[in-house]
Amino acid sequence: MASVAAKSLHLPAATAAERSSLTPYSTAASVSFSSLRSQSSFLGLRLALPLKTPCFSKRTEGRRLRIEAAAAARPTVLVAEKLGDAGLDLLRGFANVDCSYNLAPEELCAKISLCDALIVRSGTKVTREVFEAAKGRLKVVGRAGVGIDNVDLQAATEHGCLVVNAPTANTVAAAEHGIALLASMARNVAQADASMKAGKWQRNKYVGVSLVGKTLAVMGFGKVGSEVARRAKGLGMHVIAHDPYAPADRARAIGVELVSFDEAISAADFISLHMPLTPSTAKLFNDETFAKVKKGVRIINVARGGVIDEDALVRALDDGTVAQAALDVFTVEPTPKDSKLVMHEKVTVTPHLGASTVEAQEGVAIEIAEAVIGALKGELAATAVNAPMVPAEVLSELAPYVILAEKLGRLAVQLVAGGSGVKGVKVVYKSARDPDDLDTRILRAMVTKGIIEPISSVFVNIVNADYTAKQRGLRISEERIFHDDTPEIPLDSIQVQLTNVESKFASALSDAGDIRVEGRVKDGIPHLTLVGSFSVDVSLEGNLILCRQVDQPGMIGHVGRILGNQNVNINFMSVGRTAPRKHAIMAIGVDEEPDKETLKQIGEIPAIEEFVFLGL
Repeated sequence: MASVAAKSLHLPAATAAERSSLTPYSTAASVSFSSLRSQSSFLGLRLALPLKTPCFSKRTEGRRLRIEAAAAARPTVLVAEKLGDAGLDLLRGFANVDCSYNLAPEELCAKISLCDALIVRSGTKVTREVFEAAKGRLKVVGRAGVGIDNVDLQAATEHGCLVVNAPTANTVAAAEHGIALLASMARNVAQADASMKAGKWQRNKYVGVSLVGKTLAVMGFGKVGSEVARRAKGLGMHVIAHDPYAPADRARAIGVELVSFDEAISAADFISLHMPLTPSTAKLFNDETFAKVKKGVRIINVARGGVIDEDALVRALDDGTVAQAALDVFTVEPTPKDSKLVMHEKVTVTPHLGASTVEAQEGVAIEIAEAVIGALKGELAATAVNAPMVPAEVLSELAPYVILAEKLGRLAVQLVAGGSGVKGVKVVYKSARDPDDLDTRILRAMVTKGIIEPISSVFVNIVNADYTAKQRGLRISEERIFHDDTPEIPLDSIQVQLTNVESKFASALSDAGDIRVEGRVKDGIPHLTLVGSFSVDVSLEGNLILCRQVDQPGMIGHVGRILGNQNVNINFMSVGRTAPRKHAIMAIGVDEEPDKETLKQIGEIPAIEEFVFLGL
């Protein structure tokens, strides 16, 4: 362990250029999105100008080159399936948009290394090969819809790629289509229509069944399932539901009873499927399941085709176990021309039209475009499916603490002496809130990001932070301490402790021997408030110099003059001490990174016992 009395000079492990290469959401041109945001309207004006003219002056040529450079700096979004114009317009205001539809897998892999974001619907498979071909550039995959079974989430997470979807815009459209199929199937609308167009009049053949008083089992009580339940109640049906994750109070509010899987399928006259396709739901409706249903049940599926074993359904239709089926989704889409299921006389089919309304298509396009743009800007996405899922209002409230959490992690790891390694991390939150009213998952992820990124060439973000920590054997624990303050403030402070490590700055060690740093948010700005056992107060902006010194007059001026002579701007300074004329820690925030000679001069001041430069 470093000696308290030893004077030492510690330089940053990585250069500024090396650290900048780890900046989240950087483009190949290494242009920050914050600068793009400030120039967005200006770039829009420039891009409206002609890029080439038959004859131009040097000034015009310079303007053209600036336009082309600005266009190159914009992120590139590949739209691989048709998207509504409203969404495309939003994307074009922020990025270069490449609309290339119906790409073969090898064509997609060839294009993807030139793209920062990819938008798909249900037809494009975003496989592990796609993420590997992206070579780290792909930062966001947007699924224009709810389901994400066509995206390899594990591969996306490992490669630090955020996956976002559009879970709300097509909810009503899908629910309405489910009800349309329910009613059409019950009254044989499609079959009767085809019969009449064939010149027949078969009233007796197409006698239907009534819906009122019948039991509908909604399998999957999420957004679409609950909307189907509301509408079915309006038709006079008795509605039950099965969903192991649905809250009972939400079901009761709609007048729906939550039951077990077997209870639902055995009591239902109609079964409407609304579950996602996962390993546990794949071919969930198979021969074994159909053996448990009420004979003559009718099935509607506007969720995912793979949840039904289609061969088993054909057998159940043939033997009368299932009276009818109405299907909008299939295991293979488009369906084979010789599909027995599609051609079955007891089956009503539509070609995946659940979200196909004018209103839903526009809403999905806007929702996914906004999510992708926000993610490319580095904003936290409320619709992320492979990152900590935090409601939008919580994200807004925690935003400044997210920045604080990452900076504390980044600061703490730079205090570790080389070779000692980091294995244990403890994050302590002080708050007046009840634990159930404080979601810290995203804060933990950002502390992890801050710790790993400065000591690794791996790109780390909130998506793969937990995965990367696990791969590196990093154990992270959390503790909450009640702080008697107003609950309106989510957190009083965040403390990061690195256990069982040696420190290059001995004063950062607590009495227990752990590296300890703590911070707070003041007026929306993250501040460092504790280093080891020393209280300080310095804004965590730019870079930081920590000095432990003998507390005596003139120290602030001495260090300030050295930095000033080298044109290094001080943005904040704070001194914390144990007692007058004893030991003190001076924390200095600087905008620039001092050169080695400047740092050497600071280290040669007789009263300074140790110091360290930290890049934030």
